[in-house]
Amino acid sequence: MIQSAKSRFSKDDREWLEPDGLGGFASGTVSGVRTRRYHALLLPATTPPTGRMALVNGFDAWVEVAGVRIALTSQRYHADVLSPDGAERIEAFTHEPWPTWVYRLAPGVAVQQEIVVPDGQPSVIVRWTLIERPTEGAVRLVVRPFLSGRDYHALHRENVNCRVDPQVSGDIARWRLYDGVPDIVSRANGVYHHDPVWYRNFLYTAERDRGLDDTEDLLSPGTLTFDLTGADAVWMLSSGAHTATADLVATADALRAYERTRRAVFAGALERAADAYLVTRGEGATIVAGYPWFTDWGRDTFIALRGLCLATGRYDEARSILLEWSNAVSLGMLPNRFAEAGEIPEFNSVDASLWFVVAVGELVDAAEAGRASLHAADRDRLLVAVTGILEGYSAGTRFGIRLDDDGLLACGEPGVQVTWMDAKLGDWVVTPRIGKPVEVQALWLSALAFASRWDARWQVASERGRASFASTFWNPDGQCLYDVVDVDHVPGRVDRLFRPNQIFAVGGLGDSLLDPDRTRIVVDAVERRLLAPLGLRSLAPGEPGYASHYLGGPRERDGAYHQGTVWPWLLGPFVQAWLAAHGNTDEARQEARARFVAPLLAHLEEAGLGHISEIADGDAPFTPRGCPFQAWSVGELISARLQTASGRFGAGSVPAR
Repeated sequence: MIQSAKSRFSKDDREWLEPDGLGGFASGTVSGVRTRRYHALLLPATTPPTGRMALVNGFDAWVEVAGVRIALTSQRYHADVLSPDGAERIEAFTHEPWPTWVYRLAPGVAVQQEIVVPDGQPSVIVRWTLIERPTEGAVRLVVRPFLSGRDYHALHRENVNCRVDPQVSGDIARWRLYDGVPDIVSRANGVYHHDPVWYRNFLYTAERDRGLDDTEDLLSPGTLTFDLTGADAVWMLSSGAHTATADLVATADALRAYERTRRAVFAGALERAADAYLVTRGEGATIVAGYPWFTDWGRDTFIALRGLCLATGRYDEARSILLEWSNAVSLGMLPNRFAEAGEIPEFNSVDASLWFVVAVGELVDAAEAGRASLHAADRDRLLVAVTGILEGYSAGTRFGIRLDDDGLLACGEPGVQVTWMDAKLGDWVVTPRIGKPVEVQALWLSALAFASRWDARWQVASERGRASFASTFWNPDGQCLYDVVDVDHVPGRVDRLFRPNQIFAVGGLGDSLLDPDRTRIVVDAVERRLLAPLGLRSLAPGEPGYASHYLGGPRERDGAYHQGTVWPWLLGPFVQAWLAAHGNTDEARQEARARFVAPLLAHLEEAGLGHISEIADGDAPFTPRGCPFQAWSVGELISARLQTASGRFGAGSVPAR
């Protein structure tokens, strides 16, 4: 239901998401007012999971009862004009099993609205039901769609090139707004009346707050009119060359029933959320890093995979994703995202390849423990990719990545961001971290330890690196670990900023590189200085450059992104390290569950409903920011919940899609 009056999250702040399993989605707010350029009813991926286009942005809807017109919807226009007043009539809302509203129109008159996106096809179904009807008289529903046909990152303007006339046949209206844009196919059990009108200057407040262009014009080609007195109103939208093959209502009912059954299989809200990010790529699968603006990124994929797939028992999908990426190793590196047609792959990530090795290691562990099936040929393919990564890094590769004489991994060069703290605006790299970053060493030594299990030649490098790590990274003055040593490749120069990256070296990857006493000191310091309700701060308050809030235009936000902003995905590694440092007893798990996991579980009902945000402000009230639906945030919460429940990783069970 809609949040209580005490909630600090308004109906505009709380967002719903309906993904289609192909990279496309429908999304919006509880109020129905679009606040982002990405909020849309039909937004498919034309080259799954990429090439997203906003085709149908939304609609106005109203009900006519006894000659009185009553709005169901609201739009925000330039100068913050809100019209009409339908949002005020929302009596109830739930996002489970899909977004559903109840509108109270008058005493004894109420309408329910549902939006369902079927899995595996670029379509959306909107259904209106008269759940309380007047004692006499007809109830008519009128819907006016808003169309654009634009790239989902862009904005639309009124223009003479937009084709407003549809092809109409039976219950189908088909628009081809522009060349190169997929058809919009509309089916409805109502009557279409052609009445093209441009609606101008829709205002998107989330874009305004981000310092970006924030207004657009949309075409409304006409209206759909339904008699709600006799039957539900059903409207189905699809993109591309879809044609009618069966009765509309029967088709919509079957898809709705299938979706209800499919979603009911998942064990709970987090497992359903995890499913949103697992999408089709070619003949295989991949992970969308986040909605609404991310696609599939290497680093995000391998981190998120551990929670979304391995911790939930979706081993087949994990294997498919890792095999898909295994073919992309080049000079020991994996690209930070898949290159689309005509693009040059981006290899500006030192850790994406190492996270791949971690994920492969955990899949192999699951197979050896009998939890996962991994054919010998697939295992060999994955280990060949792992070997290629280690050999490439050892020999030296792009962006100054090379194995140093001390067994540690150096990386970075001016003007390039290669770690996960990768904010860059123009030529400004906010956190360059050139040298030997602490989490990169933890990942590197973890990769060497895994490879040593089946190839003895990596044992020497592993032992040399571990032997030098503690003496190289221990900061005796701060009683913590340096964030980077040999800064700018200058031997002995250190970065003393207190950041969360050190958590990976003290148990965040399952094995501490320090002795137990120092491990506990570091974990306690991270908890004391970095822990916030929704995760770990990226820089401790009081450190030079600390940014308490993620606000303003692109420069201000990029400058704060890794300078104090809270990251929920770091909670998983933190909980793993905290439990190891505190004995991993039943009492410790209970405490960790209450103190660290519970606040994130509560966040499922706040910003991106049923999901976890990308980031949050570093200072109270720790407002969630960034992408409201983030894969690795959800994945690491699943991991943390599992760790605090059973004390071991990878024991979940969720049926595959």
